[in-house]
Amino acid sequence: MADKAIRVLLVDDHAMVRKGLQLILNATCDIRVDACAESTADALGKLKEQEFDVALVDIAMPGKNGLDLLRLIRESRPRLPVLVLSMYDEEVYAVRALKLGAAGYLTKNSQDSILIDAIRKAAAGGKYISAKLAEKLASLIGGNSAFPHEALSDRELEVLKLIAAGESLVRIAAMLHLSPNTVTTYRARIMGKLHVKSNSDLTRYAIEHGLRL
Repeated sequence: MADKAIRVLLVDDHAMVRKGLQLILNATCDIRVDACAESTADALGKLKEQEFDVALVDIAMPGKNGLDLLRLIRESRPRLPVLVLSMYDEEVYAVRALKLGAAGYLTKNSQDSILIDAIRKAAAGGKYISAKLAEKLASLIGGNSAFPHEALSDRELEVLKLIAAGESLVRIAAMLHLSPNTVTTYRARIMGKLHVKSNSDLTRYAIEHGLRL
């Protein structure tokens, strides 16, 4: 292990995922997982206790998700690079994450070497962007039309995915700590932005665009 190894904060709510990533990263000569966290609150506590060079953050976590944590880190530790590692395809969250200041976005099926290179690049002040994502960003900059779901807010996207997973509005309200009326309002906004008229239309859209949980 190098004397000046890249100190990583690993944030994921699944213990097996954390252990697997620790084994991969600690096997390198210049990267060290200094701390793990299983939630946004846990991660913020770790950030108060010690210094890190890179935060590797999952999106899907209970309570405040990875994008919420990304926002909080940008406010409290603006110089700390945050890499987002997610089970969701780049089409779903990558552009959102980069707009919020992420140093990169990787899916959990990425090769180990890609993850390691991304951490090294982020620690050096760079950004990791895959060829697929670079093409997507170039398309957006060029003014080409984006998918309708990219106009959804983070909360609206979350509600869409839960509807597509078959959850009732009452259940969604309980899961997200919202009132049923608020969830109903979100659903109406989502339908308007996606130009659909029913829950079955929402589910079909989610399946076609890889947005299901």
